[in-house]
Amino acid sequence: MYSLSDFDFNLPPERIAQVPLPDRSASRLLLLDGDAIADRQFADIVDLLSPGDLLVMNDTRVLKARFFGVKETGGNVEVLVERVLDSRTVLAQVRASKSPKPGNRIRLADAFDVVAGVRAGEFFTLHFDADVFELIEAHGRLPLPPYIDHAADEFDEQRYQTVYSKEPGAVAAPTAGLHFDDALLARLAAKGVHFAYVTLHVGAGTFQPVRVEVLAEHNMHTEWYTVPQATVDAVRVAKAAGKDVVAVGTTSLRALESASQSGELVAGSADTALFITPGYTFKTVSRLITNFHLPKSTLLMLVSAFAGYEPIRRAYAHAIASEYRFFSYGDAMLLTTKSL
Repeated sequence: MYSLSDFDFNLPPERIAQVPLPDRSASRLLLLDGDAIADRQFADIVDLLSPGDLLVMNDTRVLKARFFGVKETGGNVEVLVERVLDSRTVLAQVRASKSPKPGNRIRLADAFDVVAGVRAGEFFTLHFDADVFELIEAHGRLPLPPYIDHAADEFDEQRYQTVYSKEPGAVAAPTAGLHFDDALLARLAAKGVHFAYVTLHVGAGTFQPVRVEVLAEHNMHTEWYTVPQATVDAVRVAKAAGKDVVAVGTTSLRALESASQSGELVAGSADTALFITPGYTFKTVSRLITNFHLPKSTLLMLVSAFAGYEPIRRAYAHAIASEYRFFSYGDAMLLTTKSL
């Protein structure tokens, strides 16, 4: 049984990538297969996949979900939209000296008002007077992760989205997908690699460390996902041919495995609170493309379950010593699971 302290490690601050590389596919790729570690370039992914393999990508699009505003009393407020509930309602984190009460109005971005509704755990319900997506796109700011020390600029607004993003709703990017550009996708398609998509709207909880030493006591944040029937069909074709189902990012993996809890992948939409730790048996995904994750995070636990606890520890130590770039704008890994 593993505990929280088993997933801690020391990361020099200079290893945290603050800006993306000029070219999406120019990052490094650490290849981990069992105990074998190899240093590659991300563009080598074309050589590391086979014709008929299936890449499953998360097509969520990051919202400009951060707002600064003022309450009716004049107090400053910071709002981070966590989830869009409908065209006029969101759940949001609200930071203020005093929490808003139901009925209180908040002026956001000096452009429009929202009305506070009932509280839902750590979040607040906020009611908009016009279309949520239009107001967010027009007046919000891109919410870069807390470990990036600059405010989002126009370059970030382009580079903190995947080239295939389509479905708005995330407050954080599915960062493994940031390494793909159109030219690289075209090379993969020409080789015979197939593509399928899921949608999982990444929540701000993805950046939260686990705070309880006993992992079973952790309350996992929920995220909404959908797996289309076309993706289910593509997975079945790949597996029947003995090909790999390769999740692009932990969010794609989480969607696929959440939809596989019956033992086989089924189409549908739902909230997932799936918490994957070592000992979990993967049902659908055989390989995983992922970035490097934060100490004590649920994502570090997930990749340790996928590739093995000790191999991940050695791979991370190698990456730090070899000066890989970490986190959202950093380098990537290609992992293979032994549990299928």
